[in-house]
Amino acid sequence: MTETNSSESSITTNQTDSGTVNLLLSRRSSTAADMVAPGPDAAQLQTILAAGHRVPDHGKIGPWRFVIFEGEARTKFGQMVAAIFAVKNPEASEKLLEFESQRFNRAPLVIAVISSPVDHPKVPQWEQLLSAGACCQNMLVAATAMGFGAQWLTEWYAYDDDVNNALNLNANEKIAGFLYFGSRTKPADERVRPDLAERVRHF
Repeated sequence: MTETNSSESSITTNQTDSGTVNLLLSRRSSTAADMVAPGPDAAQLQTILAAGHRVPDHGKIGPWRFVIFEGEARTKFGQMVAAIFAVKNPEASEKLLEFESQRFNRAPLVIAVISSPVDHPKVPQWEQLLSAGACCQNMLVAATAMGFGAQWLTEWYAYDDDVNNALNLNANEKIAGFLYFGSRTKPADERVRPDLAERVRHF
């Protein structure tokens, strides 16, 4: 067995994966409307889901689940969303209703991340909600690493009870986000971000 001295071990342990760090520092959301086919294939989809499944999860509860929209399922659910919108907005124009019906066709793949917290004596629901948010971020990063555009959206239908019923959400569940994935038609735009220095304090 080859011995490794402490200094060599330290160097190995502290090596930086510059590719991963650069990805995290440069990740940008692509607009769903700017995405086209092809989207992630079956194997890439499984990788994205596995990345979401890998997040911190106090208590090993798994307080989240995923609903996948591909192919005709995007059109079918978009029509359901438009029908719900029409009932609640009877003055809506045909053009607006058509827009609502096409929301899920903006990208080849849409994944709804459902936050599913449970009552647990040692794990507050707040921590479970944060875990669902971490799922969303991990999935965005994984898709970006594969070269796809990715965007995390909610919009009105993420907060609508009738839409939630159409997705068969339980009373304790909420939509953490609809994640859109596809090939980019143009580079993602950089945006102004909050001043980091204003948000850091040393205690």
